[in-house]
Amino acid sequence: MPAAAQTRKAKSARAATGAPGAAPILVDEGMWTLDNLPVALLKKHYGFTPTAAWVELLQKASVRFNDGGSGAFVSSDGLVLTNHHVALGQLQKMSTAEKDYVKEGFFAGAAAAEIACPDLEINVLQSLENVTARVRKATDPKLSDKDQNERRKAEISRITKESTEKTGLRSDVVELYQGGEYWLYRYKKFTDVRLVMAPELQAAFYGGDPDNFTYPRYALDFAFFRVYENGRSVRPERFLRWSKDGAAEGQLTFVTGHPGHTDRLMTLAQLEYERDLGLPLYLEIARRRRKDYYDYAALGTEQARRSKDRIFGIENAIKAVTGEHEGLLDGALMKAKADAETALRRAAAASKDPAVRAAKDAWTRIADAQKKFSARRLQIAYRRFDGTKVAALAAQIVRYVAETVKPNEKRWEEYRDSNLESLRFRLFSPAPMYPDMEEFLLARSLRDALDILGPNDAFVKAALGGRRPEAVARELIAGTKLFDPEERRKLVEGGEKAVAASKDALIVWQRRLDPVYRAQRKWYEDEIESALSAEGKKIAKARFAVYGKSTYPDATFTLRLSYGKVAGYESGTTQVAAFTTFYGLYDRALGHGQKPPYDLAPRVAAARGTLDLSAKLNFVTTNDIIGGNSGSPVVDAKGEYVGLIFDGNIPSLVGRYAYDHTRNRAVAVHSAAIVEALRGIYGMDALAAELLAG
Repeated sequence: MPAAAQTRKAKSARAATGAPGAAPILVDEGMWTLDNLPVALLKKHYGFTPTAAWVELLQKASVRFNDGGSGAFVSSDGLVLTNHHVALGQLQKMSTAEKDYVKEGFFAGAAAAEIACPDLEINVLQSLENVTARVRKATDPKLSDKDQNERRKAEISRITKESTEKTGLRSDVVELYQGGEYWLYRYKKFTDVRLVMAPELQAAFYGGDPDNFTYPRYALDFAFFRVYENGRSVRPERFLRWSKDGAAEGQLTFVTGHPGHTDRLMTLAQLEYERDLGLPLYLEIARRRRKDYYDYAALGTEQARRSKDRIFGIENAIKAVTGEHEGLLDGALMKAKADAETALRRAAAASKDPAVRAAKDAWTRIADAQKKFSARRLQIAYRRFDGTKVAALAAQIVRYVAETVKPNEKRWEEYRDSNLESLRFRLFSPAPMYPDMEEFLLARSLRDALDILGPNDAFVKAALGGRRPEAVARELIAGTKLFDPEERRKLVEGGEKAVAASKDALIVWQRRLDPVYRAQRKWYEDEIESALSAEGKKIAKARFAVYGKSTYPDATFTLRLSYGKVAGYESGTTQVAAFTTFYGLYDRALGHGQKPPYDLAPRVAAARGTLDLSAKLNFVTTNDIIGGNSGSPVVDAKGEYVGLIFDGNIPSLVGRYAYDHTRNRAVAVHSAAIVEALRGIYGMDALAAELLAG
């Protein structure tokens, strides 16, 4: 469809769904919080009204993978289904040179064969509570932005501490609508999670990076875990029953998951910063890291094995962020954002409510804060140790002992009492780290910092002391014992005294770097974060005054519901079908001469004669999703499991900033394909039977 036609179609859709006093929402747009579901839109467009029991089912059956991603309980025996690429980090950690679960897959034929993940935490949302009034009461608008920010954080820390102590549940206060609301989310937390089944990477990520974020797709991107508690498999309060038929053309579909981050409520100045500076800088650094990972992988077979998950992650990120950046380069999108902002600013300026009129200068102040931040963006970006796990752990230990001696409300958020159990779980993980890999990547990170920031930068001076990055990295890795989780535990439990006395090379080094980090973080919180927070709240008040809660907040890695339907789409002059089949998988392999990345995994190639080749494999829906939704269940109006989200198409990549229902598509594995693969490819009939029986 020509671009002009797409724009006209989008405008007509907005006109059809918008109403006086209501925010303009496209059909099927939105990642909605459970307290504010789009009931009127669902009834208007699909004749469906969710019941309280239906919402509770989806809430209690949905799970969050705390290391990134979503999933769902799919049996009464604690079975959880997610994506292979969500499981990839754990598969990598559990693999060895002798047993590569990423390459070969993993298949537990019985409960005794399931293996424990080293550091996987799964969260299940139990309740949510509006605490906006309490947070607002603690922050006096007459105070400076800095003092308001500090009081807000202190009150949030008190709320989470009280909730954790009272309920025993993980408790997080979540900011919504750019500070317009604050909600307390309470989670049941599970840390005994065991791997049940995962296909080979070649089957799960069929087509590799060339097919990533494209459609049609032919991927078996799924994996199963089982959740345990006190040595026994969990009996979940709710789980999703398997659909007999799976997703069908035109069917109403819902996705419940944990979208990570969107910026649809950003001001125009913030979007322009992202377009001109923020995203280009991210891509610059990501491409440097990609080269680092490939260079390390080229050193040998074992180095290549160790690098798989990092290469997968960085390639995925570069492709996604490139799509986001291209979206912001679209003049029509930016004009639409500018028009919406102008309309809201005029409404705020014309309001009779002083609290709403107070927002009239907020956009300008946010623009000023963005300019101030842009001047220091390189220093903040290049002080990180991307991919260097042991150096990052050393930094966490130094900060942990310094922060936890403070009153809870005075600490940085990640060191509050409510977060310490999860933090310690990660700090003491037995997952392997490899000294040669850590040295290689640390040297590269330090070399980048020296080249970009220069030898006189405060961080570079503290990190290198005038020495070569390669020599510093070699000395630090050779002189640390932090590869041993027990050494990390001793330091944390020994507190400030133990860390101050430590002669471990990385701890000594991080003690030297800590003042630089603290100074930069304080500057950001006092000068940038506080301004964005204070002015963002003013804009949120204006938005609520004009639109009410007719819209949804930006994604925050908390449970959301999106709705849509199974539908193909137009691409250029052709029509893309909603479904692919196993026929298409084998045809794609033959058409490409079975050359990588289109070669078939051996088990898949051998199963051609036993599979129902007409079975649906992947499909697309109009559901509004983003990164973090990976592993989310696709359910029908009955709440039955019909598919598994694993990707979006290329037009969906701009979804961080905007949604277009004409071409934006979520990509999912069909429920029929999962059962067909379990039986026909992997011989896991018992697991298939557990799914079908619930």
